Amino acid sequence: MELKTKVNSNEAEQQLLITRTFNLPVDLLYKAFSTPELLGQWMGTQVLELENQPLGKYQFETRDGEGKVVFQAIGTIHGVTPNKQIIRTFEMLNTPFAPQLEFLDFASINENESELKMQIIYRTKELRDQMLKMPFASGISKAHDRLETLMIKQLDQ
Repeated sequence: MELKTKVNSNEAEQQLLITRTFNLPVDLLYKAFSTPELLGQWMGTQVLELENQPLGKYQFETRDGEGKVVFQAIGTIHGVTPNKQIIRTFEMLNTPFAPQLEFLDFASINENESELKMQIIYRTKELRDQMLKMPFASGISKAHDRLETLMIKQLDQ
C-alpha cells in the first residue's frame, strides 16, 4: 500500500522533504500540531510541555507498560506563524542522533483540504541516512493517518 505521506531526499543534501495532503482545513491541521492534548494523541506520546511561541520549548515522553521511559524528545520553537509555519529544533534524547532543524509549512488548498510540507535538516548526510534506515517513512505516515482521523472527529463535533 502506498504511503500518503511522501518522504523525499536528494543524495547530495543533508535534508528530508516531507509532504502530505490532508482532508482538513488548514486551521485544524495547524491545531493538531499546536495543541498539546491533540499532538500527544496522534503522535502516541505524552506532551509534557509545549510553549508554541518564539523561544518556547517543548518536551515529549513515551513510557512502556511498566512505566519505563522509551522515548524522549526536546526542542526549542524558533518561529510561529499561526496556520502558516512552525520552525523548531528537534532532539531525541539518549540516541545517536544530533538535533535537527525543522520547518513545518501549512498551506490551504481549499476550505476542506490542506498541505503540510516539512523540511528537516540534519547536521550530516550520514545522520539523515541513518534516519532513513529506520522505519521513518512508514512511521510518520501512520502518525499523519492518526492525525487526520483525530481531526476529522473534531470537525464532526
